[in-house]
Amino acid sequence: MDDSDAILAQAARNMLTSGDWVTARLDGVPYLEKPALYYWPLAISYKIFGVHDWAARIPNALAVIGLALLTAAFGVWAFGKRAGFYAGLCVATCIGLFLFTRIVIPDVLLTFTIALAMWGFVRALDEEEAHPRFWAFVLAASLGTGLLIKSLVAVVFPVGGALIYLFLTKQLFVKRTWQRLRPIRGTLVVLLIAAPWHILATLRNPPYFSFSFRSGPGEYHGFLWFFFINEQVLRFLNLRYPRDYNTVPRVWFWLFHLLWLFPWSVYFPALLKLSYKPEDRAGRTRLLALCWTGFLLIFFTFSTTQEYYSMPCYPALALLLGGAMAAGGDLIRRGTRVLSVVALLAAIATLGIFFAARNLPAPGDISQALSHHPSAYTLSLGHMMDLTFDSFAYLRLPLVVASIAFLLGAVGTFRWLGQRAFLAAALMMLIFFHAARLALVVFDPFLTSRPIAEALEHAPPGTLINHRNYYAFSSLTFYANRDALIYNGRYFNLEYGSYAPKARNVFIDDARFKELWNTPERYYLVAYAERVEDIEKVVGREALNVVVSSGGKFLFTNHPLQPAAKSP
Repeated sequence: MDDSDAILAQAARNMLTSGDWVTARLDGVPYLEKPALYYWPLAISYKIFGVHDWAARIPNALAVIGLALLTAAFGVWAFGKRAGFYAGLCVATCIGLFLFTRIVIPDVLLTFTIALAMWGFVRALDEEEAHPRFWAFVLAASLGTGLLIKSLVAVVFPVGGALIYLFLTKQLFVKRTWQRLRPIRGTLVVLLIAAPWHILATLRNPPYFSFSFRSGPGEYHGFLWFFFINEQVLRFLNLRYPRDYNTVPRVWFWLFHLLWLFPWSVYFPALLKLSYKPEDRAGRTRLLALCWTGFLLIFFTFSTTQEYYSMPCYPALALLLGGAMAAGGDLIRRGTRVLSVVALLAAIATLGIFFAARNLPAPGDISQALSHHPSAYTLSLGHMMDLTFDSFAYLRLPLVVASIAFLLGAVGTFRWLGQRAFLAAALMMLIFFHAARLALVVFDPFLTSRPIAEALEHAPPGTLINHRNYYAFSSLTFYANRDALIYNGRYFNLEYGSYAPKARNVFIDDARFKELWNTPERYYLVAYAERVEDIEKVVGREALNVVVSSGGKFLFTNHPLQPAAKSP
């Protein structure tokens, strides 16, 4: 898909082909926002399987499986086999984890390292643990690896939650605590894992030191400033430049967890009945999970946030839910009945939409029936606002499959209680995920530029020009495997790196575009349909020869193809 999905996939490919495994680049411009482990797993997958879109998704898929197994193992150790199984089931089948792993972002890898760090922490402190040194090492290694995945938050979240836990259990100032955690050796392990890349990235992207707390167009302070001050401190304070992001309203950020953890969020009230007294292993784990979740959510209450930023607390909530589901009780039974009603209402809604839209025309692709809200696209779910009633005419099959899923879930959770009901809910989610996958296939022309890339591959050779920012057509760059000039797009994510001393000069303005477009050499221009009028004002309507249109996007060339194509 366009945007972050293809951005990371292409940056990893560039690392592999260039041999530079330190500095990520896009279109020859340093891309300094993220640590190296954002890209290394993808590059390794390409090395093994070749450069394919499915190969880019293998690291995420393995991480999801690993996270579910890790959460289950953590739950088995803390609460017993049944609770562990339920905890793993909650993580594996909740909406949030499915939704936010459709995009190639490393947050599930970050979540894995944080969950492993927390398990290492609590096991290192457990007086019954036979190998506390090993688990202290696991804690440190997880923190160091997390630093290479998503920088300081990988340390701040587990350490913050752990410190609150130690304070509440009156272990914070106990010598025995630190003897078991071994913080000095742990710090050395963290530095051994994370420091080499940070040092190399700093040396290769000078200047080395800058402590300015402001930035703007034309300013370049090197890797170290951008990576730590701009990306960590200023982003937290909502002062980062360029401001290519938005933030979820605080109330919705909290309430959305009812959706992200669905269907298991219906059992949240049962968590109030659990014991959080650190009297045994189960109580200590529940208290740790509470501190872990609370610190993360409160942290983002005072920071800018996206919908998926709270993913690292999913395993903690799953552990609590798994323990409550294994214990049973009246609140669990009521939650199952609530789930039955919710599933039935969802089935009625999806069936109703299907029958209402069944006779609507569905010409071309779904982009023709969508509205557009560009101001919302800085949020992860911004495109959901583009849905119109007419767009459901293109989603008939996904609606039917989703209806079947919800009906099965409603019947199963109404007829059974306990484990059978939980398994029925899990089956409902698996079928619903398939419906969501079918829907993504329908949205493919709108969310990706792959059809344009396929047309470009069969067209005569020429230089590609992207209208506006690189992100807008990033999947075109990935599928066509070619760099592009960027027309009136020196803003957002590539702006800072574009001022680096050795960055490629790929940005052009109206005057330069007009000059290139009127030369004998062949050029291709990709642009959104709503921007065509602006381009016509620069070079004239007759100079835009359509190669292909797809998903509300056009590919033009400056010289007619054979046979001649018509202008839109």
